[in-house]
Formats: sequence, structure tokens, C-alpha cells
Amino acid sequence: MAITASMVKELRDSTGAGMMDAKKALTETNGDMDAAVDWLRTKGLAKAAKKSGRTAAEGLVAVAVSGGEGVAVEVNAETDFVAKNADFQKMVKSIAEIAMSANSVEELLATDLGGKTVQDTVTDKIATIGENMAVRRMAKLSGGEVVSYVHNAATDGMGKIGVLVALTGGDAAFGKQVAMHIAAVNPAALSEAEMDAEAIEKEKQVQMDIARESGKPEEVIEKMIVGRMKKFVAESTLLNQSFVVNPDITVGQAAKEAGAEITGFVRLEVGEGIAVEKEDFAAEVAKAASGA
Repeated sequence: MAITASMVKELRDSTGAGMMDAKKALTETNGDMDAAVDWLRTKGLAKAAKKSGRTAAEGLVAVAVSGGEGVAVEVNAETDFVAKNADFQKMVKSIAEIAMSANSVEELLATDLGGKTVQDTVTDKIATIGENMAVRRMAKLSGGEVVSYVHNAATDGMGKIGVLVALTGGDAAFGKQVAMHIAAVNPAALSEAEMDAEAIEKEKQVQMDIARESGKPEEVIEKMIVGRMKKFVAESTLLNQSFVVNPDITVGQAAKEAGAEITGFVRLEVGEGIAVEKEDFAAEVAKAASGA
């Protein structure tokens, strides 16, 4: 029986197995879908499907830099224990290195990594380690020079927070100081021009509502809002923030003194924005006992 691409996709979707494993299972069972599922189960290759619905909010962010280009990649797992696993770390490092040639997560997942796609490599690791995993995000940056920094490093080049900074002029030492500032303060944007217009308007409305609660006249409120929004923008943008290395000056002023221009940055933190369902201890034990 001819094995079609749609059959392979159906088996992959139902089992979480890799593409080549799914194709082999269908070939071995002459296209019988149920038998192919059983074949994968006997080989231990269908375990990933049982893990795929579980929340993966731990893991690592890995960074890779080459000259004026850098990339940061977040690969998630379910527990911090796996983030300390040498095999997991090796996989994450390999993914980050080849991410330099990709422009999106989708493109990265389809990229060859040692004879398998990144997606199939991750799926195989799920079956081996026994936790759900996912390549969640990637971000690239280019500039005259790109400097990287990893906070809470688990090993070289990867940890809980990964930062890239693009500079023109200055030196790597100053770039690392800026990257450490970004890791600690988490600015929303480089400058006011790059801030999200909706976020600014939302904050303005909130501040106006707060001011109106005081009962002050509208003309007074308008003047109050100008000052409050100026402070909001200053606290939210990298170039206007007080530099953690020297709080007496802004990051922008520090860059000027260092003969540098900061042209962009990337900051990825593991699990950022993922809603994690909390379980009580009894429920966690019951879940483990049931093999879920």
C-alpha cells in the first residue's frame, strides 16, 4: 500500500511521533493506522503524545552570536530538573546554533539538525526524557556589534534570561553592562518612538481615571497627565532609564560617554507570559500515580 503524506501527518498528529518514525510505522504495518500506533507504542515512540497537553513553562533560553548577528531561543520543558539535564542542554545549544540561519520559529522547526528536523528532534527528546517540550520563541538581532548576556546561567550560553544588545561604537564590556541592565530592569522598548502606541494610550487613560478620582478640574488633570506620562515613558524605555551601573545618569547618557550608540536589544525570559495551572500536593500525587 502506498504511504501518503496525509497518512504520515495523521499518525504524527495522533501520536506525536517524528515524521520518519511515523512513515516507518505505516510502512511496517502496510498503512494500517491502528497497527501503526501500536507499532510506535512498542518502540516507545508514541509517548510524546501523552505529554503534549501538559504545560511546559520551565526550560532554557540559549543565545548565539556571530559578528554583527545574534539569536536568542527559548526551549521549554515542564520542570526545572530537565533544564539541568545535560542531554536537554546539548539539544538546546544545537538548536540555538542553527537558529542563526532561520527567520522564524516555524522555519527553525523545519530546519535539519543531524539528519532530522528540529521538530522531530524535540519530539524524540520528549519520548526519551518523558516531559513535554517545545521551541517556543526565537528573536534575532543585527548591528555593528551584538553582545550577549545570560542571567542565571545553567551552562555556557544558556540560562533563565537571555539578552542581546546591538551597538555601534563602544566596546563589548560596555555592551555587557547594558545587557545586564536589560536583564534586571526589562525595558519595554529602546526609545519612545519604538513604544507600543496602544500601551501608551492605555496608561494615559488609567492615569486620567486616577486623577479624576481626586476631583480636580480637567485643565489641572491635563497638566498632571503630561508629567505622569513623561515619567512612564522614561521608566519604560531603555535609553531613558537610570543606568543600574551608575543611577545618576541614563543609559542613553552612559552610551554617549562610552562613544556608543545602542541600536536594538532582545530579552527573552523562560516562561514569560505562560499561565501555569497550580495544583495542590494531593492532586499532584494522584496525577503521578495515575501515570498522567
